Amino acid sequence: MRGAWSAALLLAGWVQALALAWPFQTLALAGWGLHAGEPTPLLQWLALCVLVLAIVRAPSRRRAAWRTGLFALAWLCGSFWWLFVSMNTYGGMAVPLAAGAVFLLAAFLALYYAAAGALFWRWRAAAPLVQAVVFAALWTLAEVARGTLLTGFPWGAIGYAHVDSLAVLAPWVGVYGMGALAAALAAGTVAALVQRSAPAVPWERTVTVPSGRGLSHGHMASPLLPLLALWLPLLLWPHLGSWLAQRVPTLTASTGTLQVQLLQGNVAQDKKFEPKVGIPFALQWYKEQTALALDRFDAAGKPGLVVLPETAIPLLPQEIDPLWWEAFLGRIERSQSAVLIGIPVGNWREGYTNSVLGWTPSLQPYRYDKYHLVPFGEFVPPFFQWFIDMMQIPLGAYRPGPLGQAPFAWAGQHLGPNICYEDLFGEELAAAFRGPWQAPTVLVNVSNIGWFGNTVAIDQHRHIARLRALELQRPMVRATNTGSTVGIDHMGRVLAELPRLTRGVLGVTVEGRSGLTPFARWAARWDLWPVVLAALALLALCWRRT
Repeated sequence: MRGAWSAALLLAGWVQALALAWPFQTLALAGWGLHAGEPTPLLQWLALCVLVLAIVRAPSRRRAAWRTGLFALAWLCGSFWWLFVSMNTYGGMAVPLAAGAVFLLAAFLALYYAAAGALFWRWRAAAPLVQAVVFAALWTLAEVARGTLLTGFPWGAIGYAHVDSLAVLAPWVGVYGMGALAAALAAGTVAALVQRSAPAVPWERTVTVPSGRGLSHGHMASPLLPLLALWLPLLLWPHLGSWLAQRVPTLTASTGTLQVQLLQGNVAQDKKFEPKVGIPFALQWYKEQTALALDRFDAAGKPGLVVLPETAIPLLPQEIDPLWWEAFLGRIERSQSAVLIGIPVGNWREGYTNSVLGWTPSLQPYRYDKYHLVPFGEFVPPFFQWFIDMMQIPLGAYRPGPLGQAPFAWAGQHLGPNICYEDLFGEELAAAFRGPWQAPTVLVNVSNIGWFGNTVAIDQHRHIARLRALELQRPMVRATNTGSTVGIDHMGRVLAELPRLTRGVLGVTVEGRSGLTPFARWAARWDLWPVVLAALALLALCWRRT
């Protein structure tokens, strides 16, 4: 029996990973919500139902922890397996070591969920409402711990599978609140299915009294209700997303439109840093395309914005030929538009930053330094220098910028840059909204996810950006090296997108927004503490009443 549960949980965990962005082109079933590259909330719910059933059927607390950890291990490995590509293909790490590193990271993060499963086992026979509340609270605490402790790595949180189906909640409770509701639905459904008696009081613990006739204490629940609880989501969920997406309330006001040109160079990652291949190409292509984009804005007679991706030029500014800078900045000065470019900045004395530099026609400089750095990729955690020495990734030691940096003011908009996986941390983006007078009206993400090849990471990152747009009700434009270069409106809808792994320029018009969503308001003031305290309060209440 143990082997059967282990196999079922490994499969369920893998299915939950697939729910974040369906990776199969040939297995897309539109009628059931299976679209290539799109989230599948139904699969996420079914997978979590399997986990809850495994916990409540576990013979001991230790076995409940083991089952939850096994599920989480499969889910997390399936969510960010593409880290293997960066370490093996581009980092030069041997296959066993790269695979082992991904496995160990997932195993460590799975411990948060294993602890949650062990605690939830205490309520295995509680009423459905209690199980739903407790499981949601414990799951949320595990998600927040994974996303914040030891710099945090929240990639693959289950709320992203519901960027469409639960979009109406995003401006209020954010991704963790959406995940909490998904967890509650799974636990409540399983409790309704497996319990034969319905307690008269919601907080009353269900007690089964064995007898020769198989009777139980209390009255028998109708078998029709559990079946409906299972089959209604199966029938309705594929159509729920579009219906709810149209009912997201508008909580912000327009600040006018802005025309944007997003550049996607598609420089092969294994050539990007080569001085005779990738670097000369990037210098030439991005200079030419920036000039052409500025020409298009000049011809239209309206100021715009040109955005180049993260480390578009993989050199420090002082390492670039001054004649290149003269031509690049001179074209901006002769235009009526602004430019943002991702580029490393610094020197060996003061340290290095992963930055975005910006200029208006007055050549007044702007600089944003990445705040949330990637462990091992951008800074070396203590005692792990040996790991970096094994990888062949340049510029792996940055220093962070401050939290909540000022936006880039241009054309009546406040542009809020963020770099690569910083858009995973909605609470950190919300820090820029503490002063409403300088809150960003448009979010600008520059990224180079080319480290992870042509994988589902590109689709996953697009949905992460969509959810940030929904939480803050701000449009998000993304300029990337290989994809997803995309324009997203303040309701999380994709306006336009370049095909992945192609070279091109995407023109998109976005509408800036002012005002604060409830999520932006409370996350800017209190970070994620309201989520944590609410979960702890619910646990305390259930602990006393059970």
